Amino acid sequence: MTAPAAKTGPLHSIRRVLRFTAVMYKPHYLLYGILWVLALEATAALVTAPDTAWRPSGATAMRIAVVAIVLLYLRMVDEQKDLDYDRVHNPDRPLVTGAVSATELRAAMAVIAVVSVAASSTLSAVSAVAIAAVLGYGLLLWALERVSAPVRTDILLNLAVTYPVQLLVTAYIVLSAIDTGEVAARPVAAVVALIFAGSFLQFEFARKTSREDRPGEMYYSNRLGANGSTAAALVCAAVAVITDSALIRPWQEPAPRNLIAWLPLALLLIPATCALTFRRSTDTDYPVVPAVLFILTLYLTLIAQALVLTG
Repeated sequence: MTAPAAKTGPLHSIRRVLRFTAVMYKPHYLLYGILWVLALEATAALVTAPDTAWRPSGATAMRIAVVAIVLLYLRMVDEQKDLDYDRVHNPDRPLVTGAVSATELRAAMAVIAVVSVAASSTLSAVSAVAIAAVLGYGLLLWALERVSAPVRTDILLNLAVTYPVQLLVTAYIVLSAIDTGEVAARPVAAVVALIFAGSFLQFEFARKTSREDRPGEMYYSNRLGANGSTAAALVCAAVAVITDSALIRPWQEPAPRNLIAWLPLALLLIPATCALTFRRSTDTDYPVVPAVLFILTLYLTLIAQALVLTG
């Protein structure tokens, strides 16, 4: 009796990539991408053109779609560049188990690259170039980790090398919004990036902080200690909200409009309370949920600020 033939063909590969996406690209990643675009565009509009009412446009929706699929592209890059690490520490990942192949992921990445550049070109030439830079940097990171052991194994060096891809996505959103008219072309727009860098990095440090040494694992606490890694998360959160306050100047807003302008500072209670609780508890790992909550509530607040304070 002969064994059944292995399933092959484009449709089978598409189904495998879709299953990979369902497993590795959770709904909260999509929510993060949507809020990132809206909050960044809204804040850049507020600080560069406060007298003009900001509202999401068709161009905003296109940027959201592009960022959403590019985040999936970067997730696919990560799965391939981290394959050796995942074989040891994450053996259930789809690429490790063979649920999807590297060839299938690369084909999907090629499709995403073409679609994202083409879609961005409908917004402006600058948008297309900016998103191409994001895609290219993702591939550069992959190459760097293949040839450089320190980049692969030193978590702080790895962060310094990998984080700029987030800055490039931020630049894409702001430059594209300038070209399509939602944001004014003023230098202060670049400062807005500090808000989003701080909010993301507080989560990045939080999710890789533990009281226990994790030999061979990429944890910031392995290098900084649990207290140092916790402090880094708090500093990043503070950078985010202090930058927002410095740009928005809530003390200049009349009541009750100033309530929404002051709210980001109040949100610092989330990471501060979390850090204090972790310090007093016996839990091994730093709680990640409050770090996620901080990002989501901050981004929602930034969107609300622009809706209330512009115009």
